[in-house]
Amino acid sequence: MKTSFSNYLTIRGLRYHVRTWGERDRPHLFLLHGWMDVSASFQFLVNEFSREWHVVAPDWRGFGLTEWAREGYWFPDYYADLEGMLNAYQPNAPVLLVGHSMGGNIAATYAGLRPERVAKLVTLEGIGMARMISETAPKRLCDWLDAQIEPPRFAPYESFDALAARLKRNNPRLGDERAQFLARHWGRETEAGNVELRSDPRHKAVNPYLFRIDEALACWRRITAPTLLVSGKDSHIPRWLKDRPEELAERKAAFRDLKEAELEDCGHMMHHDQPARLAQLIEAFLSANA
Repeated sequence: MKTSFSNYLTIRGLRYHVRTWGERDRPHLFLLHGWMDVSASFQFLVNEFSREWHVVAPDWRGFGLTEWAREGYWFPDYYADLEGMLNAYQPNAPVLLVGHSMGGNIAATYAGLRPERVAKLVTLEGIGMARMISETAPKRLCDWLDAQIEPPRFAPYESFDALAARLKRNNPRLGDERAQFLARHWGRETEAGNVELRSDPRHKAVNPYLFRIDEALACWRRITAPTLLVSGKDSHIPRWLKDRPEELAERKAAFRDLKEAELEDCGHMMHHDQPARLAQLIEAFLSANA
C-alpha cells in the first residue's frame, strides 16, 4: 500500500485536510472525492497507478478531517475551496483534475469557470444532477427550513466492524479488507465507545437551490480541457438522472473535447470496484499527447 501523508492548511477560513501521496517534485494529480466520501477512499486507485505522481486529494469542507462549515454547504463554496487548494499546490500551471461524482461535478464546473487553470479533466460519473423544475422549489425550501429547526443526525454504529458491514451491504463488490479500511477513515470512535461518521450530518439536509441544467451546460461549454467521462456499467446514476437519451446527449455535447469509457462489472464507486482498470484508463488519457 502506498503511503499517504496528512497536510493541513487554511482555505477560506476553514482548517482543510489534504491527503497526499508521492514526492512533491513529481507531476501533480488532483483527486476530488464525492458526496459522503473522503480523500482516503482513493487509496485503492493510487495503489494501482504505474506512474510516479504527487497525488493531492482534499477532504471537502464538512467531510473527513476537514473542519465543518457553520453556514452550511453550497456548491460555490466548493469551487472557491478548490481554487484555494490549486493556488496552494500548483499556482503557476494548468492542473490535471480527476473528480468522482460530486467531485466530478465540482471539477467540471470549475473547469468551465477557469478554463485556463485546467489542462485535462477526468470526471467519474460527475455530469450534473437530476433535472429539476421550478414547481418543486416551494417543497424544497420548506424541507430546508424544517432542517434548520431539526438538523439531520447520523445513527451511531456499534463498532467499526458494524460500519464495515454497512458499507458492504451498500456495495456488494467491496471486500472485507477494503471495507475495514474505509470504515476506519469514514468513521471515528466516540467517548461512548461506539462509532459515528466523521462527516457533518447537515450534508443530508435538502439543498434549497434547484439544479438548473441550463446553467450547468453554460459552464461546461466554456471548458477547453480535453475531458474523459468514465461510467460504471452497473451504476445507479443513469436511473437517478432520469434523462431521456436526447437529454443525456445534450449534457455530453456541452463538452467540446469529450472521450468516454465504461467499466464492466462496476458500480458508481468505481475507485473501489475496479481501481486497477480505472487507474489504467486515467493514466492513458492523461499521458496521451503529453
